[in-house]
Amino acid sequence: MWKTVRMSQDDACPGDFMPQNVNCPRVKLGQESPGVAFRGHLRSLPKLMDIASSSHASHGNHKENSPFLNAAEASKGGDYYDRNLALFEEELDIRPKVSSLLGKLVNYTNLTQGVKEHEEAENTDGSKKKVSKSPSMGTLMGVYLPCMQNIFGVILFLRLTWMVGMAGVLQSFLIVLLCCCCTMLTTISMSAIATNGVVPAGGSYFMISRSLGPEFGGAVGLCFYLGTTFAGAMYILGAIEILLTYIVPQAAIFHPSGAHDASSAMLNNMRVYGTLFLILMAVVVFVGVKYVNKFASLFLACVVISILSIYAGAIKSIFDPPEFPICMLGNRTLSREYFDVCAKTVVKDNITVASKLWELFCHTTNLTTENCDEYFLMNNVSEIAGIPGAASGILKDNLWSNYLEKGEILEKAHHPSVDVAGQKNNLHLYVLSDIATSFMVLVGIFFPSVTGIMAGSNRSGDLKDAQKSIPVGTILAIVTTSLVYFSCVLLFGACIEGVVLRDKFGDAVNKNLVVGTLSWPSPWVIVIGSFFSTCGAGLQSLTGAPRLLQAIAKDNIIPFLWIFGHGKANGEPTWALLLTALIAELGILIASLDMVAPILSMFFLMCYLFVNLACAVQTLLRTPNWRPRFKYYHWALSFLGMSICLALMFISSWYYALVAMLIAGMIYKYIEYQGAEKEWGDGIRGLSLSAARYALLRLEEGPPHTKNWRPQLLVLLKLDEDLHVKYPRLLTFASQLKAGKGLTIIGSVIQGNFLETYGEAQAAEQTIKNMMDIEKVKGFCQVVVANKVREGIAHLIQSCGLGGMKHNTVVLGWPYGWRQSEDPRSWKTFIGTVRCTTAAHLALLVPKNVSFYPSNHERYNEGNIDVWWIVHDGGMLMLLPFLLKQHKVWRKCKMRIFTVAQMDDNSIQMKKDLATFLYQLRIEAEVEVVEMHNSDISAYTYERTLMMEQRSQMLRQMRLTKTEREREAQLVKDRHSVARLESLYSDEEDEGDPVPENIQMTWTKEKCDAEKRNRGSAVGSFRDLISIKPNQSNVRRMHTAVKLNEVIVNRSHDARLVLLNMPGPPKNTDGDENYMEFLEVLTEGLERVLLVRGGGREVITIYS
Repeated sequence: MWKTVRMSQDDACPGDFMPQNVNCPRVKLGQESPGVAFRGHLRSLPKLMDIASSSHASHGNHKENSPFLNAAEASKGGDYYDRNLALFEEELDIRPKVSSLLGKLVNYTNLTQGVKEHEEAENTDGSKKKVSKSPSMGTLMGVYLPCMQNIFGVILFLRLTWMVGMAGVLQSFLIVLLCCCCTMLTTISMSAIATNGVVPAGGSYFMISRSLGPEFGGAVGLCFYLGTTFAGAMYILGAIEILLTYIVPQAAIFHPSGAHDASSAMLNNMRVYGTLFLILMAVVVFVGVKYVNKFASLFLACVVISILSIYAGAIKSIFDPPEFPICMLGNRTLSREYFDVCAKTVVKDNITVASKLWELFCHTTNLTTENCDEYFLMNNVSEIAGIPGAASGILKDNLWSNYLEKGEILEKAHHPSVDVAGQKNNLHLYVLSDIATSFMVLVGIFFPSVTGIMAGSNRSGDLKDAQKSIPVGTILAIVTTSLVYFSCVLLFGACIEGVVLRDKFGDAVNKNLVVGTLSWPSPWVIVIGSFFSTCGAGLQSLTGAPRLLQAIAKDNIIPFLWIFGHGKANGEPTWALLLTALIAELGILIASLDMVAPILSMFFLMCYLFVNLACAVQTLLRTPNWRPRFKYYHWALSFLGMSICLALMFISSWYYALVAMLIAGMIYKYIEYQGAEKEWGDGIRGLSLSAARYALLRLEEGPPHTKNWRPQLLVLLKLDEDLHVKYPRLLTFASQLKAGKGLTIIGSVIQGNFLETYGEAQAAEQTIKNMMDIEKVKGFCQVVVANKVREGIAHLIQSCGLGGMKHNTVVLGWPYGWRQSEDPRSWKTFIGTVRCTTAAHLALLVPKNVSFYPSNHERYNEGNIDVWWIVHDGGMLMLLPFLLKQHKVWRKCKMRIFTVAQMDDNSIQMKKDLATFLYQLRIEAEVEVVEMHNSDISAYTYERTLMMEQRSQMLRQMRLTKTEREREAQLVKDRHSVARLESLYSDEEDEGDPVPENIQMTWTKEKCDAEKRNRGSAVGSFRDLISIKPNQSNVRRMHTAVKLNEVIVNRSHDARLVLLNMPGPPKNTDGDENYMEFLEVLTEGLERVLLVRGGGREVITIYS
């Protein structure tokens, strides 16, 4: 239970933070401590968060403009800070009081989320705001009736009878059941989404986009828009068909010149009148939507009256069926358009003469048979009842399907006839099938008659209680319309003759609308009613579609649609209406209702499919925000609805389905790459998180197999004083090595205290991300704040990555300028990092002279990548050039592998073995074996070793001298920033104990003598440097470095890149500086070098 607590002034007494005018009893010595009393009041602190109106009680009727207060407002007076909330006063500028929050929620207006214009309108002055009209529509007027009006449409009146005739009652039931199940399951999913929070005005597009993200939202939103637009075209074509076929046939502009081009003339008439109607309707919508809304109830009344007249006619047909005789020649149905009397001869003035029918088939007015059609002569003419009535038992004949090919004659089964071929030029006298029919075709044509279930959710902004009205109203509307469709299928099959049902345009019943022949009191009730209802539905489509396009454009997820977000001063979408009219014109130019219906079926099915997907994804992910008020949903129902939608798409027209999916896919990819990034808390993001979690748990099962091994990089970057990346070519190298595959983590360390430098770390992270975008590095960024850079790097190496997605290779920059710096920290960080990677069993890559590495825009059309394979450490040296060659920069470079042979090695056999090994590895490379002869250590090597040890010894002596330590401390302090710029990884902190700035000593005689002795020994040690003899181990190492360098420079001086094994650091840390010197000597004279150190495991295999 929520509870509102009021605190009196006495309640707020304990503590020194209260105002002075509050009289609080003082606690004297010996009494209960104030702390105890204060702790008692602390027990009620959780209730403070539920204060709803104490500020109004204490301070009058003051209202806050915004719950988010700044410091300036806080200083103006005490009104903003309730005395009862003094404990939280430091947080009130970022965390609103509950009263303020609830006030904001109560004043919520149903504005579209994410629309910039509406957000700006909310921030305007209160004087400019119009008083918003509170939504007042209930379930009946707001959801039920609009859904009914949108669902019932042109197909019910123009095509349902024809569908029953072709498919039979049973298959028609199946078609209606499939389509109604699809919409019912979609409605259940839509109800769950619509009741999960406040649905903003905008309907289905907003439900999908906020549930599945901007990519799916934009794709499905545009599909829904195209579907609504083509629905407008379909309704207009239906209205024109009713007008020209049943109301005023004489208004036709084009007339058939021959017997066989009647259909083309009709299509041209549809195009001309359809275009005129479209222009007229667009003008009506442009002038004012209010007129459309005013006539909506009139159009709905037309639909309801028309349906009631069908039921009335069916009941009447039981005892008094209407007179609509059908003229049959044998078992073939004749078109009533060309004759009146259904007989071969007529009696005029007691004389038997040829009838009009005889003239048509025999081309003579005499009763001669020379030129007569053979089928006409052999078969009798008869009349049967077009509407036998519900009691006639015709239902059993209409149960089964009777699909026809295009141009086939409508025949009545089991009717007596002689089967002979007639003349082809008389085919126009029969009633013919105008298109080839099948179950699939009929599904595509019928499905638009069950669309319209979104009408309630589209009006969510006008509903009093949208979360209750949308599910109830929409489900009731679907149940009602489904019952009407099922009952109509049954009534049509039970009351109307089969050949009449299959007669699409009523040619056999004097050009009457077939469904009109059943209606009571007159066929004109349905003709006029259906005409007005289709006109109204067309207007509704032309009203809704531009608004949907405007909503998508205002969300700015598809940049090229921005112009359609603008409109008239009152917000009417003028440009969107223009585009909608142009697209609808395309549908009208198709001119055939049966061709347009499957197109819009595709787009609506695509939309419904994604509504079901949205509900299923949210349910399965169990996201914390998924708490719909509508409880009667399940993910299995959503998946079933999705499956039915997909099945219906391919059943009705597989090629239209593929085109619709292609359009949606193109829009999706366009938004993904070009559109504005939106964060709507969508389900696809949650799905990605679940998939990532599942994949990470799978990866955790064990280390990757050698076949799956690829370098997962941790690139350690150095930032300068301005937080700019010092060596961006490290990122370039990483992107070339990865080519967008695998894991890349860019790490950096900022020295300092985390609490103080958090903002700096955020800025550094953003800088690195920007540089990653420039260099096209796909990966993650992590900036660590640490007191020592070396510790920060160790933390990155240990903790970067998650589960099985951890780095296995570290990319480390070379510490340039380490020789010039007297500060040992410039290279100690580097060696420490090398040791860390070795201890963690990670591979290490050190690109030397990285500034000379190629950018992503350069291309090497020739040149070599040279690999110097000196020791085997897992095959990294083989794998890296292969990966680099996948990138366009290095693609045309050739790979050469050099290995070193000693005097006792068989170099010829080594070359053969190496070539075989590379062949089995499927790596193309030239192979060379370099022989290194044993030679005496040269004077140059001896001299280099001597200079190295002298320098090392001298610096050590300088650091050991106390007075030099003091001076060194001052130097470090003075050139604090210089040292950072000189080294790539410098710790910026003293290795030894901190030295105080001012050293104060009390001198005694003993201390003075000791100081003199120290100075004397220091001077002596400097003299000893001249006579030092180099360590034999160092001489041997230097000899190796010099000899290898000579060989490498000799063979690879013109190589684009040289890869060679990086020797490990010495176990004894005293030799660290010598180790740096060895590496320098080894790589001297080479432009681009990549030092490679394996992680202790095989990374390449000969097996498949």
